[in-house]
Amino acid sequence: MPIGRQTAEQWKAFVKAFPKVSVTVLADLVADEFVFGEISRVSREAPVLILKHRETTVVPGGGGNAVMNLASLGVKVFPVGVLGDDETGASVVDAFRKAGISTAGILRLKGHITTTKSRILAGMSHNSRQQVVRVDREAEVLPDGHAAVAKLLKAVGKVAVSSQALLVSDYGYGSATPRMLAQIKSNGWAKKKPITLDSRYRMLEFSGATAATPNEPEVEEALGVTIGASDKRLFEAGEQVIKRMGLESLVVTRGRDGMVAFERGKKPMPIPVFGSDQAVDVTGAGDTVIATFTAALAVGADTATAAQLANLAGGIVVMKRGTATVSRDELLAAIDESAAAKKQ
Repeated sequence: MPIGRQTAEQWKAFVKAFPKVSVTVLADLVADEFVFGEISRVSREAPVLILKHRETTVVPGGGGNAVMNLASLGVKVFPVGVLGDDETGASVVDAFRKAGISTAGILRLKGHITTTKSRILAGMSHNSRQQVVRVDREAEVLPDGHAAVAKLLKAVGKVAVSSQALLVSDYGYGSATPRMLAQIKSNGWAKKKPITLDSRYRMLEFSGATAATPNEPEVEEALGVTIGASDKRLFEAGEQVIKRMGLESLVVTRGRDGMVAFERGKKPMPIPVFGSDQAVDVTGAGDTVIATFTAALAVGADTATAAQLANLAGGIVVMKRGTATVSRDELLAAIDESAAAKKQ
C-alpha cells in the first residue's frame, strides 16, 4: 500500500526512535540449525541422495528470533528464557552476545537440552539450496511448578519495570505460559505498557495481553472455524478474538494476502503484502512481524501505524533465506520505497 510523503516521514520518525526504548522478551528460546550440503551421488544402500557436508550454522530461533529482530531494529532488548547447558545453547548465547544483547535473564539448565530445529539443505555447487528435511530435537516442557519458572519471573521483574513494552513468545516449551503472564500482571511489572503476544498453540488461554499477532491458521485453530477466502469470516473471527481475550488490538497475518489489523471499536484494516507475494522463505517471519509491531507500539505508534511497519518488515524478511532479521536501515528504505510507489 503506497503511502504519502508526510506519512512516510511520520513512520520514519517512529523507526528512528527505536534505539530510545527497551523491550523485555519472555520467550521459549530455540536453536535453528542449518546444515548445508551438496548432492554427491545416490546411495547404494537405499534410493536416497548422499549429501557432502559443507557447513553448519546455528542461529537463535523461536522467541530468540524475535529478540534478534528487535536488536537489529536498534531496540535495547532483554531476553528472558531457558537454554540447555549444551553446545547449541552456547551457540545461541554467543549469537546474542555478538549482537550486543544482554544474556543476564537467560537460564542455562544443567541436564536440559536446547530445543533445536535442524534443517537439512541440499543443492549443487552453483545452484540454490533447497530444504529436504527438518529434524526437531525438543526439550521437555517446563511444568509451572519448576524452579526455573520462579527464576524466570524474577528475571522479568528486574527488567520489565524499566522497559517500554513486554513481548511474550510462546512456542509451548514452558518458558512463557499463561500463568506466568498472569503473575507478571498481578505484580504490576508491565502496568500501562504494551504487552504483545505470539502464542503458537494456546492463544486464548492468555489473559492480560494488550495485543496479539497470530497467523490466520492459528486463529482458525483457536476458534474452531474455517476462514478460507471469506473476508467476512476473517473480520468476525478477529473481533471474536479481541472480545474473548480483552485485547486492545490484533494483527492477523495472511501470508501472500498481507495482514489485517484490528483495533477495539474500529473497523478492520486490511493491509496488502509489501513487495513480492512469492516468498523465498517464510521461516521466522512471524517473529519479525511481532518484533516490529512491538517496537512501534513501544515508541508510541498507534495500532494502524505499528501494523503497517510490521507489514513492511515482514515483506522484507520473507525474501531472505533462513532465520533472518530486518535492520532499521532496511525498514527506513522500505518506507521510502512505498512512498515513491505512490508517485508513479
